[in-house]
Amino acid sequence: MALNASPDLDAIVQSLSLEEKASLLAGRDFWETVPIPSKGVPAIKTSDGPNGARGAEFVGGTRAACFPAAVCSAATWNPHLSRRIGNALAEETQSKGARVLLGPTMCNHRHPLGGRNFESFSEDPLLAGKLAAQVVNGLQEKGIAATIKHFAANEQETERLSVDEIISERALREIYMKPFEIAIKEANPWAVMTAYNKINGCHADAHDFLLKKVLRGEWGWKGLVMSDWGGTNSTAAALNAGLDLEMPGPTQHRQFKAIKDAIDNGELLEVTVDARVRNILELIEKVGAFEHPEIPPEKSIDNPEHRLLIREVAGQGLVLLKNTSNTLPLKRENLKGKKVALLGLAKEALIHGGGSASLNAHYRISPWDGMRSTYGEDVEFAFAKGAHTYRQLPPLSSHCTDSSGKPGWSLELFERGKPEKPVHTEYGYKEAAFNPIGGFDSKWKNVRLSTTFVPTETGQHYLASSGMGPTSITINDTLVFEQKGDIDDPMAFLLGGVAEKEFQYPFTQGVSYQITIRSSPPGGGDDHGGILAGLQGFRMGFMYRDEHNKDLVSQAVDIAKECDYAIVFTGHLPVWETEGQDQLSFHLPKEGSQDDLVEAVASVNSRTVVVNSTGVAVAMPWLSKVAGVIQAWFPGQEAGNAIADVISGAVNPSGRLPISWPKNIEDAPAYGNFPGTKKNGQLTVHYEEGVFVGYRHYDRIPQEKLQFPFGFGLSYTTFSFSNASVSPGSHGKFKSTVTVSNTGEQPGATVVQLYIGRIGASEKHPIKTLAAFQKVFVGIGQDQTVKLEVGHRDFAYFDEASGYWKVDEGRYWFSFGQSTSDIQARVEVTIGSGKHMTW
Repeated sequence: MALNASPDLDAIVQSLSLEEKASLLAGRDFWETVPIPSKGVPAIKTSDGPNGARGAEFVGGTRAACFPAAVCSAATWNPHLSRRIGNALAEETQSKGARVLLGPTMCNHRHPLGGRNFESFSEDPLLAGKLAAQVVNGLQEKGIAATIKHFAANEQETERLSVDEIISERALREIYMKPFEIAIKEANPWAVMTAYNKINGCHADAHDFLLKKVLRGEWGWKGLVMSDWGGTNSTAAALNAGLDLEMPGPTQHRQFKAIKDAIDNGELLEVTVDARVRNILELIEKVGAFEHPEIPPEKSIDNPEHRLLIREVAGQGLVLLKNTSNTLPLKRENLKGKKVALLGLAKEALIHGGGSASLNAHYRISPWDGMRSTYGEDVEFAFAKGAHTYRQLPPLSSHCTDSSGKPGWSLELFERGKPEKPVHTEYGYKEAAFNPIGGFDSKWKNVRLSTTFVPTETGQHYLASSGMGPTSITINDTLVFEQKGDIDDPMAFLLGGVAEKEFQYPFTQGVSYQITIRSSPPGGGDDHGGILAGLQGFRMGFMYRDEHNKDLVSQAVDIAKECDYAIVFTGHLPVWETEGQDQLSFHLPKEGSQDDLVEAVASVNSRTVVVNSTGVAVAMPWLSKVAGVIQAWFPGQEAGNAIADVISGAVNPSGRLPISWPKNIEDAPAYGNFPGTKKNGQLTVHYEEGVFVGYRHYDRIPQEKLQFPFGFGLSYTTFSFSNASVSPGSHGKFKSTVTVSNTGEQPGATVVQLYIGRIGASEKHPIKTLAAFQKVFVGIGQDQTVKLEVGHRDFAYFDEASGYWKVDEGRYWFSFGQSTSDIQARVEVTIGSGKHMTW
């Protein structure tokens, strides 16, 4: 069959043999679908991810634009920017030869320790859904398929492949499915990716309620459902539920024999297979691959317009959390001849989190670079790191000699059960780390790495190790480390975020030590490891005692004393906040070092400002002692420039928190029910907080337990709201207006947030719910009227007993605020005429 622009998809399906149909139901390789050239079916390529199109390589690879993380984009509260991000991401995806982007990620922030929160927008389903919908629209209007993920309830990384989440139907519909519903109905994404986890006992990829009853039933969505990578857990069950495409390939569950056997024994109908195949063909058609079947080579295109957009989004996403005595902005003309300390992570460009969101950025602007570029020679800057922030000791590489006499290590691969003769040997191997991505074909092979190490210092030096599978280390034939089993999440190892326990070993300067690392593949010798079954990976870190125990704080304090201002940059390196595992602590890593740095600097310099780069709320025990705080999130490749824009006043901060920020982790709504409890090998987490997630919870507890409320953010100017009104509109809508006045001395922007809640407290319902919002830019001394329209469905609740969405009759507050704790105007509205309104 010849390729053509408008193929007859039904005819293609009818022309395929069952074996050909089965082949289409899973990927060809890690990123591409299976082609059948003889039947006119081309392959299409997918690409990570939510803040940039990385291309095929996990490490290195083709350079790409790094956009702000979704939580930073959400802090703009600006859907117009989200659509422009979608447009730019489409162009980036095309440059990588792909037609499907694996994003946006849009699960809710349930708990501050969620490892992948930064990849998602918000704790609030309306804000997340509205912004994600615009990213989808921006992608697809340029011909690139969006893949909204992970459907549904992927709110933790701990044992993410198997954790069972017990969630009420009301919480599922109001909180966890709601963002997806908004994106489905407002943007019609062409693809949906299922989550790894179980929901109420059933894996998401085979979940009839999620996929059949709601997604394709009630919501009427027609598109392609794909699994997360390695997230297919069955053959017939997943196909029957509606999972079209297993990724990646080669298949684990959709071999021709497995499909045929399922049909022969009555578990599966061929008509179901046909429906899945047709959805795959429809996606191929939507992205134009029948007309243009080629997959072009990847290109690195550093687009100046994308640079500007990234800087603009980051500038609007940064949130000013504290500004005592108007310490900020530090205008250039006022800093001439001054000295400013840039401390902590000032020379680190914290542009993205770890995992699928990571990429090889075109460039990375650190705060040090951005500040120096902004202020030029007018200001003297001084730097000190001030804190140990590494998560893993660096791999041992220096002063090592392999068995051939070359610098480095001897690497040997062995077939399992045959340790006598290596099947591959390499000399001069760089370091004590082995990662299968982009490396040797080590699948189902044992690995031995050996060297002669001659230390340059005497002492009890530090080592640490981990492996994807069983791993051991011997020094002079003495066992010093042994990991007997597989690592909990091999993907976390690949992405560089595994916590390792450090230990010490006595070394003597100038003495030779024979070090040997042995490692076996994970998966217990079978295919239970999923897509990573049999792959090898391990590492051994090393650090000299004096370097490990070096006092970095004193140097930073000495510099801060001499400076007019001290800016401390704190945050999470990608290995600390990453896919594959949840946060270790509510406090900044490592082991209090960053908190100690801020405390020490603030004690000697009253004009200390903290710039924090995390995707989540963190403890701020030093908050009362510093003059200013900026939450910078992960703002993309223009990070340093965007931070300098806000610090210098070139950009008036207008970011508002898309999350609530507790003072203590114990006050988080999911505390005690995260990440769950294990019984008989099954980790289960009960969502006992129900719908009281985020501000819905914090509204009900003493406000002194809240560090910063949802929607909060300061500006270099001030705003007030007045003249609020609400009137009935057509089709059951309410038309509301409020006047926003800029009462300060600079032009700026604020976010009008409309919350709706019943008058009179109810144990069953939130005090208020975000129903609409709009970002508005207002000049000095000017007023602007903001109009917001809402419908009953925007603040309805789901009644499990009846199976309907409802709005009870009664009196409601329509509250207009700049945060959940700063309600500046409200209007009483009576709803109903003696009965519930249902949908």
